[in-house]
Amino acid sequence: MKAAAAAYIMGAEKSERAMSNPRSANRAPASLPYLTHPLLEAVPGLVHGFGLRGWEAGDAEKAWPGFRLIELEQIHSDILRFVEAPPERRLRGDALATDRPGLLLAIRTADCLPLLIADTERRVAAAVHAGWRGTSLGIAARAVRGLGERYGSRPEALVAALGPCIGPACYEVGEDVRAEFIRAGAGTAAFVTRPADAGGPGTPGAEGAASGRKYLLDLRAANRAQLAAAGVPPAAVVDAGACTHCDARLLSYRRDRDTTARLYNVIGLRNP
Repeated sequence: MKAAAAAYIMGAEKSERAMSNPRSANRAPASLPYLTHPLLEAVPGLVHGFGLRGWEAGDAEKAWPGFRLIELEQIHSDILRFVEAPPERRLRGDALATDRPGLLLAIRTADCLPLLIADTERRVAAAVHAGWRGTSLGIAARAVRGLGERYGSRPEALVAALGPCIGPACYEVGEDVRAEFIRAGAGTAAFVTRPADAGGPGTPGAEGAASGRKYLLDLRAANRAQLAAAGVPPAAVVDAGACTHCDARLLSYRRDRDTTARLYNVIGLRNP
C-alpha cells in the first residue's frame, strides 16, 4: 500500500506525500469532531465535514446554524436524488445533489466510502454513499453525469473529496462481490487476490462468499477510476486516506461487530 493511502492528503500537488500527522491536514481546529479538506474549503460558499465517532445528525446542524439536514434512506443503489427543499420524508437512494443554499446533504457510513463533490464554477454540491454495491453500479460516475444533466456542471470544473472508509488491506470480500462487479461491467482492477490461508483484520462480513477464494477490495481506487473516466481531473480528487477499520476515531461495521451507529458526512451551500 502506498504511504499516501494511510494519511490525509493535502491536495493534488502533494498526492504522493503522506502527512506525518493526519490531523495536520485539517483546517478545522483539532477540537472539531469532523475532518475537512482545503480543496473543498477553497470553494466559495461551501461547507463540509467528514464526521468522527460520536458526531451525529443534531451536531451537524449545530455546526452550521440555519442549515437543514437532508438524509436518505440508503439502499446501496446508484440512485441520485436532486433536492430543492427539505422533503416530507427520507427519499430512497444513495446520492444527493442540490444547487439551493441552506440544505446540508448527509451521507451515513461505517466502512462504505463517503464522497463529497462540489462545482467550482456553479453553486452545486453533491454527497455520495459508495459501498461495494453502489460502486459496482457506478454511482460516482452517475453523480458526475447527473450534475451535468441537471445543473450544467462540467466534469472539468468539479472537485471531489473521498472520505474515510475501510481500506484495501482490511476489506476482504468473496467471489460473489467480484462477480457482481463483472456482471455490472465495472471490471476487477480494484481487486487483489488474497490467499485462502492469509490472516489479517479483514475478516469476511456480509460481503463474504461461501467460496473459499477471497479478495481485497479497494473502494477508493475503484471510485477514483470512475471519477476519472467521467472526466473529473485526477488532480481535483483528494483522499482522506483514513481506514475506518484501523482508526479508533471512526466507526467500522466490521470491527465494531455490526454496529448500527454511523458516521455523518455532510456538504452544503451557504446563502450568497
